[in-house]
Amino acid sequence: MVIAYIMAIVKPGKERNIASKLLKYDIVKDVSIVSGEYDLIIKLEVPDMSSLRSFLTEHLRKLRDIEKTSTMISMD
Repeated sequence: MVIAYIMAIVKPGKERNIASKLLKYDIVKDVSIVSGEYDLIIKLEVPDMSSLRSFLTEHLRKLRDIEKTSTMISMD
């Protein structure tokens, strides 16, 4: 099991819309709207790195309102 956190910058006013879309995926365990450099923190639980890569390329990057992401993989 791989746990990853994705920090995302989204277009202004689109935070709730993106959060709702992401929570429809089973691997998305939590989405928090935050203030600061990033707008969202997304927690994922995937079976392996290949699944993480697939989610990022096939789903997350296709959401036009996401401007930038940074992915962090949990070491524990």
